[in-house]
Amino acid sequence: MSAPATQRLLWRQVLARTSSSVSAKQQQHIFAGRARTPITATASFRTSAASSPVLRSARNTRRAYSTEPPRNTNNVKFWPFLVIIAAGSGGYVLLANQRKDMSTTTDAPHQLGAPAKPTPAFSPDDVTVVFVLGGPGAGKGTQCARLVRDYGFTHLSAGDLLRAEQQRPGSQFGDLIRDYIKNGQIVPMEVTVQLLENAMAAAIDPSGAGDVRGKKGRFLIDGFPRKFDQAVKFEEAVCPARLVLFFDCPEAEMERRLLERGKTSGRADDNADSIRKRFRTFVETSMPVVDYYAGQGKVLKIDARPDPDDVYRKTQRELEARLSKELQKA
Repeated sequence: MSAPATQRLLWRQVLARTSSSVSAKQQQHIFAGRARTPITATASFRTSAASSPVLRSARNTRRAYSTEPPRNTNNVKFWPFLVIIAAGSGGYVLLANQRKDMSTTTDAPHQLGAPAKPTPAFSPDDVTVVFVLGGPGAGKGTQCARLVRDYGFTHLSAGDLLRAEQQRPGSQFGDLIRDYIKNGQIVPMEVTVQLLENAMAAAIDPSGAGDVRGKKGRFLIDGFPRKFDQAVKFEEAVCPARLVLFFDCPEAEMERRLLERGKTSGRADDNADSIRKRFRTFVETSMPVVDYYAGQGKVLKIDARPDPDDVYRKTQRELEARLSKELQKA
């Protein structure tokens, strides 16, 4: 039963008890729910209605179904809640600003005393470094020997330094270097870079005093760097390269030369299996180094297939054109 029907039923019960005190017209308005004008009831009606449990029930029922908003009987005050919300918002903003400041500080590592990049051991104004790259058997060593003779370069072969180190009594890297070379793998760059730096310092200052500032030197570094990270490490720790000589030769020709050399060299890596491993290593790791320096315009590509004399004449022409200021004939 709906709320209006319930109300009418309750009013019928009340009026049935007080029918003598309410007019028929007023009853009609009450039943229709349109009692807009106050009903003038007798004193007995008011008393009866006030004490009637049925009327009280009707009032409660009407209040339960009323669409009017409930009155605030608890006298709740909202301003303390507003103060709490405002304080919380202010604290959040303060915390956010503190985190922003911390983030800004973290983005500037120099402000935290982070170590700067290492200073190279040698200045490029004093030291000229030319990397000599090419596959195994391309003839790098032969060409370097002639450049040393004619231009006063100091020839440093990374491979020779590593082989000498593995034979040096008491070397902590001897066994490690031996295993890497036998398997045709690249020795860890930290070892190679340190050996090269030591050899350069010894060439510039034979006395071993350790002061190489302002002293001149020209170096051909043969067979290094073999990987991109080696190039980066060397230039950070030792000296930036001035030029790269790249002796280009087909694998078939290089294999023929190495097998012929292996008959008399006694080197453990001059056999067919080791040679092929070295070829793969060069293509996968060293060619990206050549491409990197070519992008900087520092590569002189020399065809290494002809006779060594022809290769050297072309190397001389190219090198003198690029390093005219740095080179002086001996």
